Amino acid sequence: MKLLRRRVVVCQEWTELITDYLEGSLPRNLMKAIDRHLAGCPHCTEYLAQMRRTIEITHNIDGPLASQSLPDPPQDMIDALQKAFDEHHRSDR
Repeated sequence: MKLLRRRVVVCQEWTELITDYLEGSLPRNLMKAIDRHLAGCPHCTEYLAQMRRTIEITHNIDGPLASQSLPDPPQDMIDALQKAFDEHHRSDR
């Protein structure tokens, strides 16, 4: 994986690695690179906080939805969210 050899992580790479980061399953050098990125990127730091809060909330859900498997969001929704994130990040530089 080419990403592991680099020392700089960019926002798009970070969003693709967040689950593994939260699970602590990334190589140590990549975790350190992400930590350096987070130290200088308020947008990704905010995204991490939102993901942690989402996980916290979903782990506390009781009732019929808790046992149901939800469908994946449509790809066009994912693309639109990624585009908005990218544009927002570029506008703040």
